[in-house]
Amino acid sequence: MSSFDPNGVAVANGNFMGLPYTTSEAQIILLPVPWDVTTSYRPGTSSGPAAIMEASLQLDLYDADLADAWQNKIAVIEASGSIVELNVALRPVAEEVIDYLANGGDETDDAIYGKIQEVNNGSAFLNDTVTQVASNWLDQGKIVGVIGGEHSVPLGLITELARRYPDLGILHIDAHADLREAYEGFTCSHASIMFNALKRTAIKQLVQVAVRDFCQDELDLAGLGSRVSLYTDVQLASRQFEGETWNRLCEEIVSKLPSEVYISFDIDGLSPDLCPNTGTPVPGGLTFRQAEYLLRTLVLSGRKIVGFDLCEVAPGSDGSEWDANVGARVLQKLCNLTALSQ
Repeated sequence: MSSFDPNGVAVANGNFMGLPYTTSEAQIILLPVPWDVTTSYRPGTSSGPAAIMEASLQLDLYDADLADAWQNKIAVIEASGSIVELNVALRPVAEEVIDYLANGGDETDDAIYGKIQEVNNGSAFLNDTVTQVASNWLDQGKIVGVIGGEHSVPLGLITELARRYPDLGILHIDAHADLREAYEGFTCSHASIMFNALKRTAIKQLVQVAVRDFCQDELDLAGLGSRVSLYTDVQLASRQFEGETWNRLCEEIVSKLPSEVYISFDIDGLSPDLCPNTGTPVPGGLTFRQAEYLLRTLVLSGRKIVGFDLCEVAPGSDGSEWDANVGARVLQKLCNLTALSQ
């Protein structure tokens, strides 16, 4: 610490933004989960965590929302080698399933059923691993943030936090509702994370923002009961076109949430010009400043962020680091606003 210069050149020390903190010192532990097994459109998000870490070294540490932000103690743990290996092994299996179904096959066919179960068993192992790792750090009084990877990966963290916080709410920023019971036979699909959060935990409230791609079953589930508040991208844009301010909309969104909040941030919730290489980009979405303002409004309301994830960041196949650059900046805001909320 005596030699660390927050105004100087970041050192590639394996930590987010080159910060000098160890896991024992850190308040926030970042858990990379490089997994894109169930990605249904295009893979690549398994490379997201490493790309974000690399891009983070060129971020300045000053943050107007948090005084002396460089003193926000953040540390990154190493990604599980077993998860890395399993992702490599299971992605080709999942692709066989996806291709088979796209050509008219059925999930119950003997030719493919076993492969679907193999992927589902791998996802169960992933969830259990994330739960165990997160629980260990939570027991030490740390705040845990997951870096994906596809959007299925934070279920283990959400499950553990829902057990510890009975009134937990989720603020979900995403282009997709992710409320499918299963997709392509995969029960822990990237398209099912919020269905699983609702059905496998007792979260009090799910508030979804910027959603613009969903099926009828998802819409029906969102409208069933009072646990889900859906703010579609079309609705938000229309209300702004008709004169409502973003400030007013953010206050309304935040009012739906309880005092303890988990943030699930899929990068494709942003406009696709900010994440062109994400797994399933969709026109529309939030600007970076709109998303930042919403998160800031949440914290200024007095609510506490007890955990978070950032998922679906994927580096470009041409070597472009733009997606990772944006992802690193989103992650920086998530970390600093989480610290401010404490």
